[in-house]
Amino acid sequence: MNLAAHHLEVLGGFHCDGDPGLPEGTQTLLLLGPKEPGFWAHIQAHADWTHPDPIDDWSRRTIGRIACDLGAKALFPFGGPPYHPFYRWALRTGRVWESPVKLLVHGSQGLMVSFRGALALKTRVEIPPPQARPCDSCPAPCLTACPASALGAQGYDVPGCHAWLDTQGQPCLSGGCLTRRACPASAAYARLEVQSAYHMGRFHKVG
Repeated sequence: MNLAAHHLEVLGGFHCDGDPGLPEGTQTLLLLGPKEPGFWAHIQAHADWTHPDPIDDWSRRTIGRIACDLGAKALFPFGGPPYHPFYRWALRTGRVWESPVKLLVHGSQGLMVSFRGALALKTRVEIPPPQARPCDSCPAPCLTACPASALGAQGYDVPGCHAWLDTQGQPCLSGGCLTRRACPASAAYARLEVQSAYHMGRFHKVG
């Protein structure tokens, strides 16, 4: 499984047997996400980048091919409804947690964590071991970073976020969500501001 060639990495996984919602016979589920630095340049260089939904199309094609090579099933967080429960799956890995603002947080990617797909394997393979939750030793700057007060201990006020982006928007639209960027683990992750700005633009356009 040559994930490095596609600038992907296993962000977590868990063993399972007969879990509802997973393909029959699934023994291991591995969650895949971008590996930076390198993912952003890699995906922009592909022909898929000219598509209306370039990252989803690239993910479907690339992870689908990896799954076929392994005799596995590729599952994706997009393409619904219905949607696969990636949030719940991530919490089962012991490497991704619910943050103080309810967004998922990863040990090395912080609040920038994202999933491009999952591999449902019919064999039990080694999975990354659990880690300590980074939020347990963090002063939680994410709780007060949102200029629209749309992200806090109460969770995510999506309409409030869109309303603020409509009337003000900066610097979130140009550099990515300030709450995500406030996370110390996010700050240590090699995610480019232009990439975060792209996703913010897609999110606000859809919203």
